[in-house]
Amino acid sequence: MTSKLDFHPKLLTALKNYSREKFMADLMAGIIVGIVALPLAIAFGIASGVSPEKGLITAIIGGFIVSFLGGSSVQIGGPTGAFIVIVYGIIQNFGIEGLAIATVMAGIMLVILGLLRLGTVIKFIPYPIVVGFTSGIALTIFTTQMKDLFGLTIEHVPADFISKWITYGQHISTINWWSLLIGLLSIGIIVVSPKFSKKIPGSLIAIIVVTLIVFVMKNYLGITTIETIGDRFTINASLPEPEAISFNMETINLLLPSAFTIAMLGAIESLLSATVADGVIGNKHNSNTELIAQGVANIVVPIFGGIPVTGAIARTMTNINNGGRTPVAGLIHAVVLLLILLFLGPLTKHIPMACLAGVLIIVSYNMSEWRTFRSLLKNPKSDVYVLLATFFLTVIFDLTIAIEIGLLMAMFLFMRRVTETTRVSVVRDVVDLSNDGEIQHEEEMLKLPARVEVYEIDGPFFFGVANKFDGVMKSIGDKPKVRIIRMRKVPFMDSTGLHNLESLLRLSEAENIRMILSGVNSEVRQVLIKSGFDQKIGTENICSNIHEAITRAEAFTEECKN
Repeated sequence: MTSKLDFHPKLLTALKNYSREKFMADLMAGIIVGIVALPLAIAFGIASGVSPEKGLITAIIGGFIVSFLGGSSVQIGGPTGAFIVIVYGIIQNFGIEGLAIATVMAGIMLVILGLLRLGTVIKFIPYPIVVGFTSGIALTIFTTQMKDLFGLTIEHVPADFISKWITYGQHISTINWWSLLIGLLSIGIIVVSPKFSKKIPGSLIAIIVVTLIVFVMKNYLGITTIETIGDRFTINASLPEPEAISFNMETINLLLPSAFTIAMLGAIESLLSATVADGVIGNKHNSNTELIAQGVANIVVPIFGGIPVTGAIARTMTNINNGGRTPVAGLIHAVVLLLILLFLGPLTKHIPMACLAGVLIIVSYNMSEWRTFRSLLKNPKSDVYVLLATFFLTVIFDLTIAIEIGLLMAMFLFMRRVTETTRVSVVRDVVDLSNDGEIQHEEEMLKLPARVEVYEIDGPFFFGVANKFDGVMKSIGDKPKVRIIRMRKVPFMDSTGLHNLESLLRLSEAENIRMILSGVNSEVRQVLIKSGFDQKIGTENICSNIHEAITRAEAFTEECKN
């Protein structure tokens, strides 16, 4: 008997056979991942509309919880670029308190998904939707960084995509050429650095080098027009005190769509990251445990002023590539970030905003998946429609609308595809038994008794094919004595399909026509038994194959003659 609660943190398993060699590997990986996470956490925090230390706090507390409770051996949790758009929008509309409420609600949703063992279901989100909103987010992040990259003087940047570019165009004359130069230099360093060093991330090299250059320019060359983090934010280099979050039904109703988006996005990104990691290390994560851990992280982090947490694939891969194989590496990464915040936090005020813009532009390029996007445009039209709709809705409106409409489109197009593959046909006189699959017989053609007709349903019998079934029934000319509904190729049936059968049974009884079911599988039979349909039609009229059904039909036609 398996446990109902599918919660098995990988840390507990890892510590059973832990060794000094494993600890040294995890220690090295954790230190490197912590260093990699530093510039990203700061950049994601600022781009999301909060102060830089909030990004670090999210990576510290969220990353620790994800590694401590998670279902993946190597997953690294923290803030990611995917959340920038949704977080920024929530703060603009509902403030920091609204973001905290939405994040906690999302965390509760994630825990519920894990408790209900729905971790595997998330993986079935259509790929065009994932690529569509990921590419849309990438373009949106790129757009948000234009002000800092060019050093534009703009008091208020509009929230929507089109208005942003209009505003940028109106203020193009305020370009700060020094800021642009610093931003382009940062991008250049990030692009070139992998050729010289694989271990140290390009973003960290860019921040250190460019910050030193700007420090010299400001203090020794008199160039003071380059904006830094300290010009815009006051850095609090300590862990904040926990604060209570107040809920009421009005804010819950307002923030429910945003919370749903955070939960779905977090679940998708985390489980995709864990799945990719599985393929590299040859291990298997527990998706339900991972969702519960992500949920707990998102419930706790807002209490300390943090932003949404999810699995970060770039940091997870960095962990793997540097030898991390247990959740201890993730715990060490969180401790390293905590030490940096406490002892080096004040130094972050010297980082130029244009440099962070360069870091995020590279992040957006890596997120864009433009090659995948281009290849998906060659797929069937239904996939292309979902891809483009999700992409443009993400860019022009927001991620909440994009995911909801994308999922609806994908479901409707899937149902249409299933409906098109389900066939309902009428057979008179002779039944073709070649490649039958129900039961082996030597004959390939089976002659039907007089006034017996066979209706073949090939595919799922659900609400999507109800009209098709009704249409075939209405097209029948002469009334038969027996109707055999052949269901050998019906894998499942919903309440609408059952309703169709009940309507057909009533119609047949009113016209004194016997109805027989043939080839009903065990799942469909259970649906019939639970609804009581087997008693209405008579259990003797639910046959396991076409031969039994025809024998039953012959017996009935003989009774009619007598």
